Amino acid sequence: MKILLFGKNGQVGWELQRSLSMLGTLVALDRAGTGSLVGDLAQPEALGATVRQVAPDWIVNAAAYTAVDRAESDQDLAFTVNAQAPAVLAREAARSGCWLLHFSTDYVFDGSGSEPWREDAPTGPLNVYGHSKLEGERAIRASGCHHLILRSSWIYGARGSNFAKTMLRLAQDRDSLRVVDDQIGAPTGADLLADLSAHMVRAARAQAELSGTYHATANGHTSWHGYAAHAIAFAREAGVPIKTDPSAIEPVSSAAFQTVARRPRNSRLDTSKLRDSFGLALPDWQHGVERMVNEVLGR
Repeated sequence: MKILLFGKNGQVGWELQRSLSMLGTLVALDRAGTGSLVGDLAQPEALGATVRQVAPDWIVNAAAYTAVDRAESDQDLAFTVNAQAPAVLAREAARSGCWLLHFSTDYVFDGSGSEPWREDAPTGPLNVYGHSKLEGERAIRASGCHHLILRSSWIYGARGSNFAKTMLRLAQDRDSLRVVDDQIGAPTGADLLADLSAHMVRAARAQAELSGTYHATANGHTSWHGYAAHAIAFAREAGVPIKTDPSAIEPVSSAAFQTVARRPRNSRLDTSKLRDSFGLALPDWQHGVERMVNEVLGR
């Protein structure tokens, strides 16, 4: 099996290089590409030539425009990368008969209520980023190609920057912190998504009926405040010199931090379809965060 991966140096793409390499020949590209192969999703039509040249059995798109606030004033590029490029990849997948694995987001929903979102729930993005990702999903489905669309939330990795690492850095210098507690989701490791992807690719290759959209997150949910408190308490117990006591992390509303783009309050995703379809169990979010903190600390 030959796999063509876009976005190899992102948090998820980096982990996918590890997990997908066990399934066959992996051609992994970043924005710079290699030779005549184009990996920049800002050049959608050039991607088609790349797919035709590689002739993969699977296209895996882990690249995206993810600057949520900047997307509000950079709409053209956000839609080019998040909607037009996936449409080209889907077109090529449909033409050649290969599969497409694409990563999407909880931001396709409006964040209302408190129930976990099912895959067939009505969408209603609050910002440009969410709209662009939703358009990418629609283009993939409309193409008729075999596909796996994985919606996830609050993704982190030991490589690169993320919320937990920022909180740990601030907690080493400050006596107290203020963290939002009215946005709820599931912190989900890039390594977990990569491992899920490899399993799903292998299973779907033998069962075409598995083609579709799935919600993929760690088990459980918390607020950004709960996420920060857990990471800080765990690091403190591990001996990291942290000034902020978990009890000194003040929970505040989203209104305390003004952002250009609106964020959904309810990012809970119902993962029962994925678990039932692929026979998988998902680890609790705390386990992944603790593993990531240990990795950051070199333990």
